[in-house]
Amino acid sequence: MKSDFQPFLEEHHRIIAKVCRIYTDTAEDFNDYYQECVIQLWRSFDSFRGASKLSTWVYRVCLNVCLSQLRNKKKVVSVAREQLPDIAEEKDVVEEEQLSMLYKAIKLLKESDRAVILLYLEEKSYKEMAEILGITVTNVGAKVNRVKNQLKKIIDGRTGY
Repeated sequence: MKSDFQPFLEEHHRIIAKVCRIYTDTAEDFNDYYQECVIQLWRSFDSFRGASKLSTWVYRVCLNVCLSQLRNKKKVVSVAREQLPDIAEEKDVVEEEQLSMLYKAIKLLKESDRAVILLYLEEKSYKEMAEILGITVTNVGAKVNRVKNQLKKIIDGRTGY
């Protein structure tokens, strides 16, 4: 029922924001992607069948919207963290620098790999990740390990460790 959409949106807005954040560079793009996700969630809200958890469905819709937006724009995403709206809660300076470095490294990954690492960082189970991404649990495990190794190389290369 559409009357339940506002509470649903309030409950899941952080998921939408996190997905949009890893696929955008600027506040303008972030807002466009976020709005498109909300529109798509609104359009399909009544058709959610409950075959998966609601959060799984939100991730899947938002990932599909963001990847579609990227394909439509056909642009290379550059790293510009300071232009993004800050969705993180108050953190100390060291944590914020580490978070910024992580997001910069994530933006250097392939689009599909960004989805894998986002879900991993959100502590989703491999089963739920498989449902969201539409792949097997075994494939999720392989992708997570590969992406973690890629991120480690990116971050180690930047920090000189």
